[in-house]
Amino acid sequence: MPLPEPGDVLWQATAAPVPVRPSLDGDIVADVAIIGGGITGISTALHLAARGVPVVVLEKDHIAGAASGRNAGVVAPMLGRGDPEDVVAALGPEAGERLNQLVATSGDNMFDLAHRHNIDCDAEQTGFLQPAHAAIAVPALARRVEQWQARGKRVELLDRAGVAAMTGTDAFAGGLLDHSGGQINPLRFTLGLADAAGKAGARIFENTSAQSLRQTTEGWRIGTANGVVRAARVLLATNALVGPLWPRLHRSILPLCVHQLATRPMAPDVVARVLPGRQAATDTSRHPFSMRFDADNRLISGAVSTWPWGADGRMSRLIRQRLATTLKLDHVPEEDFIWSGIAAITPDFLPRLHTLAPGLTAMIGCNGRGIALCTALGPELADVLADKATTPPLPDTTVKPLSPHWLKRLGPRFYMPVANWRDARDRAGG
Repeated sequence: MPLPEPGDVLWQATAAPVPVRPSLDGDIVADVAIIGGGITGISTALHLAARGVPVVVLEKDHIAGAASGRNAGVVAPMLGRGDPEDVVAALGPEAGERLNQLVATSGDNMFDLAHRHNIDCDAEQTGFLQPAHAAIAVPALARRVEQWQARGKRVELLDRAGVAAMTGTDAFAGGLLDHSGGQINPLRFTLGLADAAGKAGARIFENTSAQSLRQTTEGWRIGTANGVVRAARVLLATNALVGPLWPRLHRSILPLCVHQLATRPMAPDVVARVLPGRQAATDTSRHPFSMRFDADNRLISGAVSTWPWGADGRMSRLIRQRLATTLKLDHVPEEDFIWSGIAAITPDFLPRLHTLAPGLTAMIGCNGRGIALCTALGPELADVLADKATTPPLPDTTVKPLSPHWLKRLGPRFYMPVANWRDARDRAGG
């Protein structure tokens, strides 16, 4: 599915002019080459450069042009699904708790990184709120809170009244509040990381598509339209958009198209009632309902799109109706912006680290939780690529393409009607 034009995206349309970085022209050599200029790639490049490792980043469009600059800017320092004990059950005690600790501290680390590098990205560590879409979801949230509290994470369980006070609606049966979360302008955050990486010595090239990737006796050769990068090690940090560079990797995730809508600025009385503490929220439903305000008090929300035809108009109606119904709004302003991006979903909602070949590493599967997690993975992946890691941040796993093969194309079309039906059934039950 082609991405919309850049001007359709709130963050890009409202950004100050950004200096254009050069395209690669000629042949260069580095210790590490990173393909992909999103949060994962740029955070890794920053931490490699800070360690004195010569690193090159190749971005086929512009920095944060894909999911890193197209998401809603919700900093949710949790995994897409599952609790800490589920992670331990899936990965084992040592690897599971290592990932749990990385996730637990990811929100604080992301906001700290933005502060240390003076990144102007409207960072607000006001908390991430996960409301219960129905009463049946409250016991699961209680278990989640208990498990995270046992690992030192700053979370608390809220009852219906507590969530209503924070959202201006009694539509939610309870909720989880993660004090380490919040919201940012994801484009400006990633651009700020790129500026910091460049100052530390990383070489970043935009409008430079990696057209070929070949192993040689000296490492890896990456061919582009106007040059070649030779590197001992390569990180694929393209997430859902890996494409033909490594087809088996591309077939291992389910790409979900997520539309985001930003209304015109809301009236002051609505802003004072809805999210008065400026938390960012995503509920527990299988077709998640999210909401947050941007710096200009546009109300941002999103939904998963399963069919591309007429998607903008259809998704505008759906998202605005969900906002009106959930928040009990008599009127939801027309949107200023509506745009889409692709999320990479893994079968168990856990991120993946793959060694595809000697010297070739891939990280994939943000599962809609990429801002905090991918920022936190940067220093960990830098240690792996610089040969400084005693243990990787995630277990090194074999790439397993989704089976059957039609699941990748048709899976979201089947999943969403079932998800909507199950969410409605939950709510009907109380």
